[in-house]
Amino acid sequence: MKLCRRQFLHLGAGAAALPAVSRIASAQAYPTRPVRWIVGFPAGGGADAAARFLGQWLSEQLGQPFVIENRPGASSNLAVEAVLRAPADGYTLLFVTSANAVNGSLYDKLNFNFIRDITAVAGTTRSPLVLELNTSFPVSTVTEFIAYAKAKPTTISLASYGATTTSHLAGELFNMLAGVNMLHVPYRGSAPMVTDLLSGHVQASFDNLASSSFEYIKQGKLRPLAVTSTGRSEKLPDVPALHELLPGFEASAWGGVGVRRGTPDEIVSKLNNEINTALLIPKLERGLPIWVPQ
Repeated sequence: MKLCRRQFLHLGAGAAALPAVSRIASAQAYPTRPVRWIVGFPAGGGADAAARFLGQWLSEQLGQPFVIENRPGASSNLAVEAVLRAPADGYTLLFVTSANAVNGSLYDKLNFNFIRDITAVAGTTRSPLVLELNTSFPVSTVTEFIAYAKAKPTTISLASYGATTTSHLAGELFNMLAGVNMLHVPYRGSAPMVTDLLSGHVQASFDNLASSSFEYIKQGKLRPLAVTSTGRSEKLPDVPALHELLPGFEASAWGGVGVRRGTPDEIVSKLNNEINTALLIPKLERGLPIWVPQ
């Protein structure tokens, strides 16, 4: 599956103010030293897993380490700021998520303009979310869950892996369409959220299906109620889609790669080609948390 730059975000690419021959020679040699890849969420989540998987591929193909650096906080805004403090030379990448697409609307003041300051390199992943519960919670279907939430408003702790993330917005959409009111509890990533869900500190969450939640669901340690795609997921074929019960409900988490504006076009194209090559190899694609339902 090839996800081109147009399908990721339509961002303006800034050209470096260097002679064309010099830029081309630099791109051909790139990279000549290790590359940092900054992820705005902790280790263990879907974004981190995708970056590490593709980073290994890029390291093998391009001959230099692609080092993953986790910078969680402010729904990945801290990661964006770190990339924008680095030179626009292709040696600092950003793992872009759907949170970056909405932060400009939900944060009053940001130190950057994402569309202006970040150039898209490639789209990488897409995954539905799953509405999941701690196994001690006394419901087993979406209908029962909605009835419980209506009977006891604001008593259910609905966790997300960060304010303004797809996880948070999926919860708000559920509240609106189901006519319920649950208490939002944001975390700084999927991994700490799932830890508290397993221990019972929170009762429910919307998590990326391609994260560690899937393994806990398979082990029977978390109870899945529904997925957020319009159709059922091939990974959880017996779990209904929320769209079946709440028409119009759909949410998915996506990821991609970005660089600071001004990075030479030739380097952007080189990275784009390598990543798209990886996505065309079935063995590598199966290793990524892409998991788009059929």
